[in-house]
Amino acid sequence: MREIQLNMYHALALGAVMYWLGAALTRKLPALRRFCVPAPLVGGLCFALFNTLLYASGLAVITFDETLETVFMILFFTTVGFTVSIPMLVKSGRSVMLLLALSIVTILLQNAVGSGVMALMGKNPLYGLGCGSISMIGGPGTAAAIGPDLDAAGAVGGTTVAVAAATFGLIFGSVLGGPIARHLIVKNHLREELPESREHEEDADDAHFTTHSNRFVLGFLMLAFCVGLGSYVTTGLTKLCGFNFPAYIGPMLVAVAVRNLIDHTGHIEFPAAEIGTMGNMFLALFLSMALSGLKLWQLVDLALPMLVCLAAEVFLMVFFSILVLFPLMGRNYDAAMITAGFIGFGMGATSNAMANMQAVARRYGPSPSAYFMIPMVGGLFNDFFNAAIIALSIGLLS
Repeated sequence: MREIQLNMYHALALGAVMYWLGAALTRKLPALRRFCVPAPLVGGLCFALFNTLLYASGLAVITFDETLETVFMILFFTTVGFTVSIPMLVKSGRSVMLLLALSIVTILLQNAVGSGVMALMGKNPLYGLGCGSISMIGGPGTAAAIGPDLDAAGAVGGTTVAVAAATFGLIFGSVLGGPIARHLIVKNHLREELPESREHEEDADDAHFTTHSNRFVLGFLMLAFCVGLGSYVTTGLTKLCGFNFPAYIGPMLVAVAVRNLIDHTGHIEFPAAEIGTMGNMFLALFLSMALSGLKLWQLVDLALPMLVCLAAEVFLMVFFSILVLFPLMGRNYDAAMITAGFIGFGMGATSNAMANMQAVARRYGPSPSAYFMIPMVGGLFNDFFNAAIIALSIGLLS
């Protein structure tokens, strides 16, 4: 079979084209917008399917240089580290701290269920991590980023498993969040349905802010500093603990330290919006490149264990949300709205969470506290704790 090799520049160009293709398809197909499926996921999977057809036909297979893909992945997770502001977390109050604690418990449970089911079915427990918090709470970005670490640890096809599970989670997180919240609202008589709903949906991609080129330069230089210094931290942690940490762990920890040092001293204004924008750009390119390189044919032998494992993850999220999260968050309308959002980011992404809450709000009215807490936990702090727990879990199971 002929092998077509793309160097890192070709891979970068392909990633950009697949992103544009995914964006065009999500605009044209309402179902993709309804489930909040990211454009890089759509475009990357389109190319992965094309490559799989080439492989199955015996004509050729396309392979990629992953150098720039790794660079974009590390840069993205470094921007995640910059979101962890300890003073902001303390000021946000007891409810946010409780929601974050429940989120961390969910991460641990998802990994325990996933690895346990895979072990019972005679498969490598690392595949269970791929179906656990890597893909569920982590979403497609974390799945594509950490999948190669599963491959390196002995779970061949780990990236493909994790991304496939993340796609499953995106769909079910969107399908289940709204109906479960409605069930809780109706069962507990929390609020009457509004007579008529006004449908105003803001496009999250159209966010605007005022900036200056110097702030972008400052933000990028901070990123570069944290990536360089963080590489030494990753090496030190690996030697100290005796197992390999993902390359992004050190840069992410340094970014946390830098962000909180800036917050504490107050000498400069932290360029949060600029770094967030760069993070979105790095994530889009990284996802498009990583997903384009998926080897979908590796899923054949894992189809049944994956289905059993993902079904167990769905039951876990449903029962945990209804029996634990909703009561602890107060059993009121805000708690029901938080439940809708929690299921969204617990099985997909923060965008799913916001879409779920918008759907509930159109029928029963808004919940300002839920709109504040869910993006803060799901979009800011959650990725950091999830990445740290995953790194430790891979080290223990490999």
